[in-house]
Amino acid sequence: MTQRDEAPSPRSAESDVQRDGQPTGRVYLRSPAHADRAEFIGLMRASRAFHRPWATAPTDDEAFDAYLVDSRRPDFEAMLVCRRADGAILGFFNLSHITRGSLQSAYLGYAVGSTFANQGYMREGLDLVVRVAFETLRLHRIEANIQPGNQASIALARGAGFTREGFSPRYLKIGGRWRDHERWAILAEDWRGRDGRSGLHSER
Repeated sequence: MTQRDEAPSPRSAESDVQRDGQPTGRVYLRSPAHADRAEFIGLMRASRAFHRPWATAPTDDEAFDAYLVDSRRPDFEAMLVCRRADGAILGFFNLSHITRGSLQSAYLGYAVGSTFANQGYMREGLDLVVRVAFETLRLHRIEANIQPGNQASIALARGAGFTREGFSPRYLKIGGRWRDHERWAILAEDWRGRDGRSGLHSER
């Protein structure tokens, strides 16, 4: 077993990427709160058909309460993607099973509201999430497990610098069925080697 030691404390109201002290991009990240209940559940309920069979998301009070409880765990980082123009919740990212010790890794999960899909919001959000993972949480590796048929999700991960590492048959049970997944991952040193990193910093 690895130890969850030397873990930073990343939680705050908002995460942003800035250049020369000024916010950039159309979205920001923040932690979920009780006040988000109606908006979040409404968005996820309206998106159930869109998410099937790729992902599951909280669509009732019980599931949302469980999500809030998870968001306070030291091995789980929940982040809402919000639109800067009006603060609307667009979707969410989760870093789960955050493991310290010799691994320094986490699993990435995400879902977008159907009305906000294919507009580039999640691509901007994922850039922020990866920055939080590597700069604030000081992780070394992020892994996303994606069903082979989910081309939009694969394109999102690839665009953020993730590479395909392998294939896991019948890896996760979603919608009552064990489903095959591809393993996509990104390492901190590979992310830092991508262009444009040195001129940006994050605030959280």
